[in-house]
Amino acid sequence: MAIKYNEPSPLEVRVISQRFQITPNSASIDTYLATDGYEGLKKAVSMTPEAIIDTLKASNLRGRGGAGFPTGMKWSFVPRTTGKPTYVICNSDESEPGTCKDRLLMEKDPHQMIEGMIIAGFTIKSNKGYIFIRGEYRYLIDIVDKALAEAYKKGFLGKNILGTGWDFDLYTHTGAGAYECGEESALLESLEGKRGIPRLKPPFPAVVGAFQSPTILNNTETFSSVPVIFRKGAEWYAGLGVPKSGGTRLTCVSGHVNKPGVYEIPLGFPMMKLINEVCGGMRGGKKLKAVIPGGSSSPVLKAEECVDLTLDFDALAKAKTMAGSGGLVILDEDTDIVAVALRTIKFYAHESCGWCIPCREGTTWLKKILTRFHEGGGVASDIDLIGELAANMLGRTFCPLGDAAAMPIGAFVAKFRDEFEAKLKQTRATKKTPDLVVV
Repeated sequence: MAIKYNEPSPLEVRVISQRFQITPNSASIDTYLATDGYEGLKKAVSMTPEAIIDTLKASNLRGRGGAGFPTGMKWSFVPRTTGKPTYVICNSDESEPGTCKDRLLMEKDPHQMIEGMIIAGFTIKSNKGYIFIRGEYRYLIDIVDKALAEAYKKGFLGKNILGTGWDFDLYTHTGAGAYECGEESALLESLEGKRGIPRLKPPFPAVVGAFQSPTILNNTETFSSVPVIFRKGAEWYAGLGVPKSGGTRLTCVSGHVNKPGVYEIPLGFPMMKLINEVCGGMRGGKKLKAVIPGGSSSPVLKAEECVDLTLDFDALAKAKTMAGSGGLVILDEDTDIVAVALRTIKFYAHESCGWCIPCREGTTWLKKILTRFHEGGGVASDIDLIGELAANMLGRTFCPLGDAAAMPIGAFVAKFRDEFEAKLKQTRATKKTPDLVVV
């Protein structure tokens, strides 16, 4: 089979996106097998579970779903001697605003994700796994189901996989499009046919996960990163990134740049190099004002904070924000930060499951106050009130959705207070008596 690659950008390091440009069909198993597909699985099944986990630990692969937890350590927490069945779950409920990479992985190279899940299943001696796909991605189910059928036909799924005597089945499962189900325990509730609301933790899914059994749960990009580690080695993969964060990451860039898109870059790549060289600089020659570095839930960074910043978990945490889901939103000098804050909180208020009071009431009142403020009815005390409401939500909710709403709003007020004050002055100049009615 003739395989043709498009020339990669010299600034990208294509590892898990290397097949995206293969024609005519990058998603087929024939394409995958012709480019070393399932070779990682063949090596992994010759290893012990302990050796597999040690390899992942040595690779410094960290979860790509948001938290950045070390993958090998996470897999090591799953007990294999409880007498209960074990499960492998892929979180493909990609719903963080600004993030669109898992869609490409499922659309362009689903076998990579499937192979990673099979390796996980072999590691914990699981016999069943599920790929939980968000409601808005329903068209991807047909693509992934076709890939699963191909894997069954070739003997990579089903009975006696690769002559090991081990059986493993994979199924797709769709959610209804709730952001809340991106949280792992809410996802598990939805998978079990219940309302997608979070569980209290501990226990964590590794011990009590799907159907109250031990579970490995990672996202699409994390599972897609596993096969190449076994093909090329943990040391090679770790060397692509920085200490404690190995490999590459698919980074989704949107907003005011000349070339928005999804780019694969090594962990530790300079942020300004990504904006100015990979993405072609700021659109229309405008100045950079701010960057939301990890999806809408990550605290915003002012332009001056980005100058020497690198894109990896620890560097962004040191800058008091987070790598999150890998979605960078680039904002130019003309951006109305108050409007961005309002648009952000509208999303989280809509997506809150309403179970816990700090999140349900906090997001609702932040939306009401920011709406009033943006529409010209604000008063001076609103600025501090917005910050106080956000601060009082942090760490007080059952799941991270409350934090996801509070962190960006608090950062907008703290870092761009002058814009909120300017909006208030504009209101006073055009309106003698502010409208105090909360809408």
